[in-house]
Amino acid sequence: MAKQIFINLAVKDVQKSMDFYSALGFENNPQFSDDAGKCMVWSENIFVMLLSHEKFSSFATKPIADTQSAVAGLFSLSVDSVDEVNKIVENGLKAGGTEPNEIRDYGFMQQRTLEDFDGHTWEIFFMDMSKFPTDQPAG
Repeated sequence: MAKQIFINLAVKDVQKSMDFYSALGFENNPQFSDDAGKCMVWSENIFVMLLSHEKFSSFATKPIADTQSAVAGLFSLSVDSVDEVNKIVENGLKAGGTEPNEIRDYGFMQQRTLEDFDGHTWEIFFMDMSKFPTDQPAG
C-alpha cells in the first residue's frame, strides 16, 4: 500500500467546511464520511478529515486548539502553476475563507495563504525548480 497522509481538522460546522474545501478542489469520499466527519480528497495519497469537535475529541487527549487566535500548524499544498494558486485562493475567498497576507514571491516559488472558517491555515504554492538558486552558501 502506498504511504498516505490524513490531516485531521476539528471544525465547527462539518457541512459548511465540506463546501469550502470542495470549492478549493477537494473531492468528498462518501465511503469515509458521515454527519460528524467528511473525508476530503486532495490527491491519491493526501486526505483531509473534517471532524466535528465532538468526533475530533474522541481521538485526542488534549483540548482542541483555538485556531482562530493561534496557529496549530501550516498545511502546504503544491500545485502546477501560479494560475492554479490564484484560482484555488480566489475560490476559497469566494467560499468565505480569508487571506491573512499578500502573495509571497521567492523567485523560484510563489505562495498565497488561505484560512478556512475555523482558522486552519493553508499555504498554496507553485515551485519552479529551474529558478531555484544554485549558489546557496553551505549552512
